[in-house]
Amino acid sequence: MITPELLARINELARKKRGEGLTDAEKVEQKNLYEIYLAGIRGQMINLLDSIEFVDETPNDKKKLNNKGFIHHATINLERVYH
Repeated sequence: MITPELLARINELARKKRGEGLTDAEKVEQKNLYEIYLAGIRGQMINLLDSIEFVDETPNDKKKLNNKGFIHHATINLERVYH
């Protein structure tokens, strides 16, 4: 989970890396924090993409057509992809 504390620590280590450099322990910590952050972003994207469903009316369904015309039916099922 991405928390404000996680982001603050990532930013703190990034500033220190650009400035004076990181110790070996801080490099390991930074790598672990990046992995947690990226896992959170991937999880958010997967949840977002899994919740998308495109559904349009078929041309044969005359009652539900509006003056905008036909929209092609499409339902997208997204496969989870983990790296």
